[in-house]
Amino acid sequence: MQFALNEDQIAVRDMARDFAAEKIAPFALKWDEEKHFPVDVMREAASLGIGGIYIKDDVGGSALTRFDAALIFEALAQGCPTVSSFISIHNMASWMIDAYGSNEQRHKWLPKLCTMELLASYCLTEPGAGSDAAALRTRAVREGDHYVLNGQKQFISGAGSTDLLVAMVRTGDAGPGGISTIVIDGKTPGVSFGANERKMGWNAQPTRAVIFENARVPVANRLGDEGIGFKIAMAGLDGGRLNIAACSLGGAQSALDKTLSYMKERKAFNKRLDEFQALQFRVADMATELEAARTFLWRAAVALDNKDSDASMLCAMAKRFGTDVGFDVANQALQLHGGYGYLAEYGIEKIVRDLRVHQILEGTNEIMRLIVSRKLIEGAR
Repeated sequence: MQFALNEDQIAVRDMARDFAAEKIAPFALKWDEEKHFPVDVMREAASLGIGGIYIKDDVGGSALTRFDAALIFEALAQGCPTVSSFISIHNMASWMIDAYGSNEQRHKWLPKLCTMELLASYCLTEPGAGSDAAALRTRAVREGDHYVLNGQKQFISGAGSTDLLVAMVRTGDAGPGGISTIVIDGKTPGVSFGANERKMGWNAQPTRAVIFENARVPVANRLGDEGIGFKIAMAGLDGGRLNIAACSLGGAQSALDKTLSYMKERKAFNKRLDEFQALQFRVADMATELEAARTFLWRAAVALDNKDSDASMLCAMAKRFGTDVGFDVANQALQLHGGYGYLAEYGIEKIVRDLRVHQILEGTNEIMRLIVSRKLIEGAR
């Protein structure tokens, strides 16, 4: 366990932070307004090793730790939480191939995923299966050397613009044991996409439904054995939850930094805002909550790196706490800006809009509480 960064970790964090400040932050408001998906900028990030952060190096990955990833995603999110979050999802889907794919599958897909020449989407949620993911109904029926897929995925980040869909489908009976994971080329006949959803935030990445209508996918594209897809999906989400918590902290840190600068300049009742003790106490509490969430995130990341028995519970805790704190700090930052915080040009309202969904995706924060409580109750028996 550690509470300070070593030289290598500082270098990794600063590299991501500098990239975000130069290549992402100056354009974040425009991308949000225009709903622009900055693939070219993400590929630049991938040239720094950010396309495959914890992918093994034999296929072009950076072979870094989950702890390193938490540092990177927080730093990138200080430029734009939406862009950082998509890169985190791409990394999660790529890791599933790295961890559960055959050597042939790994070498087929991962080199181009690590450079982000290919982009990946994670496809679990369905119109009737969100929090109850094991109830998914997208069916894959085997016909010789292919599966024939029918069904629909919902709220898929990047869908329609990504190249590979890492999808959880039903190959067997009801329940988690009937689910398998298949990698699907987005251009496969029978695969189509819904309209880009109109969202509160996350406008710099597309979100669409993925529709399968008799789509034929090679059996060779299945990751691992039939029936372990739910296990693969949940393993991916452990890391994904850390990543999204990190994105929340990065966005909230940016909002706090903007607020401190604003308070130095803005005057009311013949005093600067940062001279009011009530507001001093408020930003002190915001910074304290962020630091507590960051420390917790680091603790969970180390547990996942070490494959500790309580890692999944700690990831759920860190996700719940980090995304709640991140949204609350950003929302308070907006309040401290007064009416200006509500204007798009100050960038605060965008952060609030972007961070709100973090309390929903990668498992709602209510499901995080369920994961934690189940683990606690099992341990008490």
